[in-house]
Amino acid sequence: MKRLDVITIGRSSVDLYGAQVGGRLEDMGSFHKYLGGSPTNMATGTARLGLKSALITRVGDEHMGRFIREELQREGVDVRGVKTDPERLTALVLLGIRDEHRFPLIFYRENCADMALCEDDIDPGFIAEARAVVATGTHLSHPRTEAAVLKALHLARESGARTALDIDYRPNLWGLSGHGDGENRFIESKAVTARLQGHLGLFDLIVGTEEEFHIAGGSTDTRAALEAVRALTGATLVLKRGAAGAVAFAGPIPADLDDGEAGPGFPIEVFNVLGAGDGFMSGLLKGWLDDESWPKALEYANACGAFAVSRHGCTPAYPSLEELQFFLARGIGTPALRHDAELEQIHWSTNRHVDWPVMRVFAFDHRMQLEELDGATPERIGAFKLLCLKAAMQVSAGRHGYGILCDDRLGRTALHAAAGTCLWVGRPAEKPGSHPLALEAEFGEDCGNLVEWPLHQVVKVLCFCHPDDNAAIRADQEATLKRLYRAARRNRLEFLLEIIPSRLGPVDDETSARLIRRFYEIGIHPDWWKLEPLTSRKAWEAACAAIADNDPHCRGIVVLGLDSSEADLAASFAEAARHDLVKGFAVGRTIFGSAARDWLAGAIDDDAAVQRMTQNFSRLCDLWDTARASTKETAA
Repeated sequence: MKRLDVITIGRSSVDLYGAQVGGRLEDMGSFHKYLGGSPTNMATGTARLGLKSALITRVGDEHMGRFIREELQREGVDVRGVKTDPERLTALVLLGIRDEHRFPLIFYRENCADMALCEDDIDPGFIAEARAVVATGTHLSHPRTEAAVLKALHLARESGARTALDIDYRPNLWGLSGHGDGENRFIESKAVTARLQGHLGLFDLIVGTEEEFHIAGGSTDTRAALEAVRALTGATLVLKRGAAGAVAFAGPIPADLDDGEAGPGFPIEVFNVLGAGDGFMSGLLKGWLDDESWPKALEYANACGAFAVSRHGCTPAYPSLEELQFFLARGIGTPALRHDAELEQIHWSTNRHVDWPVMRVFAFDHRMQLEELDGATPERIGAFKLLCLKAAMQVSAGRHGYGILCDDRLGRTALHAAAGTCLWVGRPAEKPGSHPLALEAEFGEDCGNLVEWPLHQVVKVLCFCHPDDNAAIRADQEATLKRLYRAARRNRLEFLLEIIPSRLGPVDDETSARLIRRFYEIGIHPDWWKLEPLTSRKAWEAACAAIADNDPHCRGIVVLGLDSSEADLAASFAEAARHDLVKGFAVGRTIFGSAARDWLAGAIDDDAAVQRMTQNFSRLCDLWDTARASTKETAA
């Protein structure tokens, strides 16, 4: 048994994708930042499909290098083979979508970090852990990187691992054309053909487009090129033929290429071909390493390529295993997959980063309640919220499972200081106390200012609502929530919906469940729910069922505090903790209330305020952990 399923080796970059579609790169006004580079894409794509994946590459000792490393870790990729180069910068690629035929791109790879990969970067023990090693053509273009790749391949074969090559031919990365020619996929070169052919015998699987086999085989006649490659290797050859699908040749090349083994294709809209080959390769590797038949492996590959072709970006487009299985079972809903709401919800919810099995959240996003206290000014409240953050950091002590809710209007300094910590960070959107729901002015009428939010922040919105709300209020609030929710998704931000019906009318065991089901009916799928302490086990069961029936991948529920006493919170925790969907709490005034009053009045200093809040927060964390532990003991 080996620890890893696959190690990919070679290019790693940051892709800066033009956000605007239908223009030249010259016309792009903004860019989205994603992982890039074929081996990096494949490591991510296979990890999403459930394989234990790793990457060997180099990144720079700077922000982009750290982004690649952190993003790979969030995707579940083993990064032990990702070396940090102290002298070179991480590679960048600028890409755009002009139309269905033109996809301009520029490689910023002059003396970049991944091209400094060398033999010393290849650890024999690490290679021995893998069932397969996958190389790509670019790293055969330079003697130093070529030596590193060959060492990895020889070690792989010695350890009994499979080997694969994605030809991945980019002429300008072989020095055959200029920087502005990144879109070009084929230039004939006897030197490149000779370099590739010298290594084809090292592989068990070789994958390429027709043009890529043309360069590997030294002929622009596809069948002749395949014959030339076959003369040098017994590897299975997989030929990608665009809209005509893909075929595998495990033995002799047939007279008619259509006689190769094929998998079903998927007639979808071509929106973006960039990265589609890496998505295809990810699906193919999944099938190959699971020992599926070639038709089944090609079905996986074609489906994963279809996802990539129909979405923006490379790695963000690749499916999870559950998403792939759903798609293969249900079929195509609309050829433009990115507009398939059901599929996109599965894509979003099964590819989120970082699991949060426990949520102990210190909520100090309060504005109105603090503004009403004696001695409160915007500056003083902002300073106090920094003390709240300090208390949260002391309790979390660098451990996962803790978080904060903090606003931007009064708590901006604390909110910014929380970036890069281990804390989960939620940020409120609602205007305090509003009913019907209104949003803080910072959001703008169309919530367009969410584009300014860091991706780690969660959009939190409190909605006072009740099943008996009149139709006009309900319609107004639902319109506001849908606008905010869609803007959050558009900007790749998670969404927390807090509902409090008890302020507006009587509640029973079905009140919260009815509201939850209504929000799903109108197309809102919160990543998180924040609910007031429910009055009975039956009420909790109804609420959890309402969520599970509509979104089996919901992150979970956190319980709010409503300025309750610790004794009341202990009682509500004891009941809430019985339900697996409840992950923890988000409590504020019970933690900071007395400290805020005394500090703003000048009765205590900073240290005393932090100490009091730290103690209060710690006790609540202990109450939750005890409640959860006791329910597990009872279940056992």
